[in-house]
Amino acid sequence: MRASFEPGASAIKKIGARQAYDALLVQACTALGVEHRLFLLPEGMDREIERLRVEQCLRHHGLSV
Repeated sequence: MRASFEPGASAIKKIGARQAYDALLVQACTALGVEHRLFLLPEGMDREIERLRVEQCLRHHGLSV
């Protein structure tokens, strides 16, 4: 997710935005039959790498992410 937040944005707002984005990625994956591990991985580097992988897979299927 490449969202930018205003200076001083709360951590809760950032976490909520990431969770909402992950939920949208999961919906797209389900619709296109793309496997993902987004909700299996804890927040952190591994989940961020999985987001990037999923985004690339979705682009390969023709979605603009």
